[in-house]
Amino acid sequence: MAVSKQKKVELLQELVDLFARQKSVVFTEYKGIGVHPMSDLRRKLRKADAECKVGKKTLMRLAAKKNGIADIGDEMMSGQVAATFVYNDGFGAFKALYNFSKENEKLKILGGIMNGELVSADVIKKYAMIPSRDELLAKMLGSLMSPLSGFARALKAIGEKLATAK
Repeated sequence: MAVSKQKKVELLQELVDLFARQKSVVFTEYKGIGVHPMSDLRRKLRKADAECKVGKKTLMRLAAKKNGIADIGDEMMSGQVAATFVYNDGFGAFKALYNFSKENEKLKILGGIMNGELVSADVIKKYAMIPSRDELLAKMLGSLMSPLSGFARALKAIGEKLATAK
């Protein structure tokens, strides 16, 4: 079904607004994914302060150009493409996309835009594997507590040996 010129102008304006608000964008190929799995992915992305949009590739390229982003190459625009717009600095959306792509081979991460620069799919996947802020804080706290708890156990052991000494 052909899209009217007025509808294309509206879609372009919506994409321009999305590109203006984003901190990063991830392009994925979603061919063959059913409605229910895609809805599940969108729900996970909303929790990560991100939004998945499907649109014409030419309109995505135009919207990116209007926001000063370099020309998006063909490697990021192959097949049926969806753009995930990430609105915060966290990598929760990257993790959600990466984990979904591991569960469902039909979703392929093609690349993205970070800080106005085009990045490959490998960069997106590397960022997705970085532990979350809470995980990093827990590891740091564990590292800080380890010497103290070891010292406390050593003092306790000395006290127990003195108490049981004959």
